[in-house]
Amino acid sequence: MDLGLKGKKALVTGASSGLGLGAAKSLIDEGVRVVIASRSEQKLKTAVQALGSRASYKVVDLSEPRNAKGLVQETASELGGLDILVCNSGGPKAGGFYNVDLDDYRKAIDSNMLSSIELSRAAVPYMESANWGRIIAITSLWVRQPSPGLILSNAARTGLTAFFKTMAQAVASRNITANTIQPGFHQTQRLSDLNGDNLAAIANQVPARSLGSPDDFGAVIAFLCSEQAKYVTGVSLPVDGGLYAGLM
Repeated sequence: MDLGLKGKKALVTGASSGLGLGAAKSLIDEGVRVVIASRSEQKLKTAVQALGSRASYKVVDLSEPRNAKGLVQETASELGGLDILVCNSGGPKAGGFYNVDLDDYRKAIDSNMLSSIELSRAAVPYMESANWGRIIAITSLWVRQPSPGLILSNAARTGLTAFFKTMAQAVASRNITANTIQPGFHQTQRLSDLNGDNLAAIANQVPARSLGSPDDFGAVIAFLCSEQAKYVTGVSLPVDGGLYAGLM
């Protein structure tokens, strides 16, 4: 299927590894020019070498939301516009109600909510000019089904989900879609950091009896960016191998 993305211009944050890198790879496979961004220049260089000539990178620390606008402007200047924005960020530290403090909440909200909001606000004018845009945030399944041990992620990413739902309604008439994707258990360093050597046991919790692939996850993002998905907006899509058991 031709997704109609050839020649589009994209920014993917948190894309030097994991789900962000999977998203960048899938977009590049569809003919998109992609700027990837993260804090680690060495990891970015390695990722760009693997992604090929349609990829370039920007080093940026998005734990500071004030850096988001400049990143979008630099990317749009380099690419000659911006059609697609994929917001991804590393998760905040693990912890429950009794063992995180207010400063931890502030850091999580800056990194996992406000930076994506600022990226989106900066990207929309470029998409309005082109009368075409796709904005996607990678959140977490725990927005839908909060994890007791990830209260910081639960709180910040739920706020971001509400923002995206509201933004989707505001920009829909401009041929811009805004959606969030809620990953379950995927083969990422974050999952290993949280669960150590227990990944086989984690996979057995999933009805599909396997961990998700970042490349397959990226293909879902590419479809949501496609022409065929132009009527899909304001959606929060679980990609979790059937782990979430609710109806809504």
